[in-house]
This record gives sequence, structure tokens and C-alpha cells, in this order.
Amino acid sequence: MKRNWFHRFTGVRNRGINPQGFHVSQIKFYLLLLPLAGFMLLPILFIFSSAFKPPDELYAYPPRFFVVNPTLKNFTDLFSKMSASGVPVSRYLFNSIVITLVAVAASILVSSTAAYALSKKRFKLKQTLFAVNTVALMFVPIAVTIPRFLVIERLNLLDTFWVHILPGLAMPVGLFLLKQFMDSIPNEVIEAAQIDGASDVQIYWRIILPMIRPAVATIAILAFQAAWNNAETSTLYVNAESLKTFAFYLSTLTTTTTGANAVAGQGIAAAAALIMFLPNLITFIFLQSQVMSTMSHSGLK
Repeated sequence: MKRNWFHRFTGVRNRGINPQGFHVSQIKFYLLLLPLAGFMLLPILFIFSSAFKPPDELYAYPPRFFVVNPTLKNFTDLFSKMSASGVPVSRYLFNSIVITLVAVAASILVSSTAAYALSKKRFKLKQTLFAVNTVALMFVPIAVTIPRFLVIERLNLLDTFWVHILPGLAMPVGLFLLKQFMDSIPNEVIEAAQIDGASDVQIYWRIILPMIRPAVATIAILAFQAAWNNAETSTLYVNAESLKTFAFYLSTLTTTTTGANAVAGQGIAAAAALIMFLPNLITFIFLQSQVMSTMSHSGLK
């Protein structure tokens, strides 16, 4: 029998698309993928290297990619520095951590409960509400800045801690992904639980959530990145310096408004950039397998 195209290309027979062991025919893939992976790692290595560079290496000519004499001075200068209004950097970092944790938990709760209702419950205007959510996917944040400001002002959220959290709970992409994932759960599972006397809360907590963990992990990553990297809210809706986030402080480090010129702030900015980047990297490393599972189940490419 003739081998199929996969066998002819790889030289592997009866080993499956993802063989468990190593085979010499896989070398061609490593030769292609390893250089590509190394190339994609370069920005990450540059962020780490720049954070530990002393000022003379940051402005060395010709520029050096890797640090030669690593130092922690950039980090000590960062945390010993205060903003123009006298707020310590640790306060910005504390605000970002609290806001991110609350925003992620609240986003998962709101998106998953709404998706459960749209996927498994029957009520009027169900399809209309989901269509509205789908239309919302087309709007970029900058397009709704003015309407959002007006709504926030009417709700008296300006210059409050909650302005960082409440507007971000509406995640159209989160609701869409979770509903698509829940649609793949057989309705017979829900009906069997209802026959056994389970309430909606018990079905949601004990049946739905365990079965959609990959999708929940994806939403957690999206909500985390949106909250952790958000400097826009502090810029547009918050006047009190003590309520602003670390992302906002990072955006001001290399400007003259911080009391130091752009050159002197580069080392501190490099250290702050690493602090901003690390949580994103760690979160994605631990949850990336769940993200891939969500994409395959939801039909997205």
C-alpha cells in the first residue's frame, strides 16, 4: 500500500501525527523551528538584558544587545523614586496588583454566568442580546472613549478606585468565547442534573465551570492583560495620583514631567518595563496549553 502524503513527507510510518518518541525524520522540523524560536526569543532577552544594564551600557555605541556588567541599581532607583506628587512607586504597583486580581475574578464571573444564560437557558431576546455582543466585537476601545466617559461620569465613578474595574467587566470577546465553548456541552448533561434536583447555581459551579476550564483560562489571560497593562484609565478618568496604576507610571518615566530628563529615566524605565512584562510572561506560560484547547474547541483560528 502506498504511504499517504504525511508519511512520504516525514518518512514516519504508523507513528501518528504527534509521535511519542523521537525519530530521525523529525530533524528537518527542528532545523526549521529552533532558529525561528530563537529569533522570537530575542525581544524577551533584550528586555531582561536592558533592565540590568548600567547607564554607560544603555547608551554605549555601538549598542550592546547583552549586558556585560549587570547591576540592580535600576531597580533600587525605581523603588526609591517618587512621582512628582510624592507618591511612592510601591503604591502604583500595589494598585495594579489589586486592580488586576479583582478585575480578573470579576470578569470571569460576569462572562461565564452571562455565557451560561445565553447558551443553556431559554428566554426572550436571547439571540438579540448575543447579536449585540457580537456587534460590540467590532468596536475598538478608542471608538467608544467619549460614550464611556459620559457613562462613567453619570455613574459618579470618576476619580474612584472602581473606575479601573467596573468598565472592564463587559468583555464581548470573553462572552463570545465562553458561549461557543458551552454550546459544545450536551444539553442532556444539564437535563440530567436538573432531574437530580440540582439548581442553576449548582449546575454552573459543579458541572459547567469544570468543563470549560480551558476557556476560563483564556479569559483570565485576556482580562489580566487588559487590567495589568491599562494606563488609559488612569490618564482619562483619575486625577488622584494615589489611585493610578503602575502602567501609567511607566508611561511617564521617560518624560520631563516626572522631574527628570528622558536620558536619566531610561534605566528606571527598563527596570519598570521588566516588572510589567514578567507577569504577562508567567501567566501565559502556565495557561498557554488551555488557550490552545479553547481555540480548537471554539472553532477560531
